[in-house]
Amino acid sequence: MSQHFTPVSSGARLSDQVAEQLSAEITQGRLAPGDKLPTEARLVEQFQVSRTVVREAVSRLKSLGLVDSRQGSGVFVRQQLPFAPLQFEARQAASQEAVIQMVEVRRALEAEVAALAAERRSARDLLAIEQAVQALEQAVQSGGDGVAEDVHFHRAIAEATHNPFLIQTLGYLSQFLHGATQVTRANEARRSDFAAAVRNEHQAILQAVRAGDPVQARQAAAAHMDNAIGRIRKADPAFWVQEGERLAQPLVKGLQG
Repeated sequence: MSQHFTPVSSGARLSDQVAEQLSAEITQGRLAPGDKLPTEARLVEQFQVSRTVVREAVSRLKSLGLVDSRQGSGVFVRQQLPFAPLQFEARQAASQEAVIQMVEVRRALEAEVAALAAERRSARDLLAIEQAVQALEQAVQSGGDGVAEDVHFHRAIAEATHNPFLIQTLGYLSQFLHGATQVTRANEARRSDFAAAVRNEHQAILQAVRAGDPVQARQAAAAHMDNAIGRIRKADPAFWVQEGERLAQPLVKGLQG
């Protein structure tokens, strides 16, 4: 079957856009296991990009385990494809909205994580969560941004679920969560009412987990994320000019990686 690709343009990296289209052909079955990819010259023509861009895109497909090169024959779809990798589309990343979208992902995951932690936490788990809260408060009092400590607090709650899939999922997301947390905490530090609200929300999660109340823990964690989104939406426009755009770059660049 002959493939017809859409020429790519500015925005996300060109090689990423080419790789996304080729990956979609493979994962949706239009390029089946064992099929040969169009020649490099054909891809250059259809995507209207350079050979370097095409080679970078194919290299990415190889790293994802989707294709193999055969000396003198070309590039072929692997006979046994891996599980579909988790990816984010770079062109969806635009500072403020990217941060909000990542917090929405956190809300979906962390509300349930908090509920399971309330049900399953051991005395050791609870101590680790309490120590994480204390470390966060101490970091802020000493003039730090508390980003690493904030991420560690939520990680400690995840550990208390004793669910390796949840823990590993959040571990993967941490590369993006760190960027989002940098933005939310910088914004919250600009207003004392925001900072106080965050402390109270963390305490509400801790108290619910300590009490072994999964319903309250779920509600407290979801409310924390909802309020974080609200605080981002209420951020002074000057924040994005002065700090927000710069701090969001690790998140945006992560989405493009």
